[in-house]
Amino acid sequence: MNGFAMLPGLLKKAGTSPFRLRLLNLLLGRVIPFNRPHGFAIERIEADRIVTRAPYRRRNHNHIRGIHACAIATIAEFSSGLILLAKLDPSRYRLIMAKLEIEYLYQAKQKIFATTILDEQRLQEQILQPLQSGDAVSITQETLVTDQQGNQVAKARITWQIKSWDKVRTKLA
Repeated sequence: MNGFAMLPGLLKKAGTSPFRLRLLNLLLGRVIPFNRPHGFAIERIEADRIVTRAPYRRRNHNHIRGIHACAIATIAEFSSGLILLAKLDPSRYRLIMAKLEIEYLYQAKQKIFATTILDEQRLQEQILQPLQSGDAVSITQETLVTDQQGNQVAKARITWQIKSWDKVRTKLA
């Protein structure tokens, strides 16, 4: 069993245990090496919601010492992907980001948080049921990025293609 196949169970346990949340964040830093130097981490896991965070640190700054637009977009994508991985079995379904739209609303000069919600009804109606009769499904997740004071920094819309692994056809170069 690969590490991603264990992710839904790890995410569930991390939702109720601060120790397991710290452990999961360490593991994700190793599995997703791009995120590690930026300090991206899961802040909170709830039944239908994931909140991730990005620190206000030099590595995440732009030229005017705000959090860089790409760091904001990446933390939104991280949050959106994690909630799907928490609810879907990565050994059964492949996720690929197909589109990212982001509206920047406020300059981030402190730690930021990305919140993504996916309830059970939407999961069933827009993902699992359509996958029973089709090869792939696309779903657009909205993620809200705020700063520590609650200012809305950005609104992101991330479109994911979800496909059963047995329907995946890749070409070898």
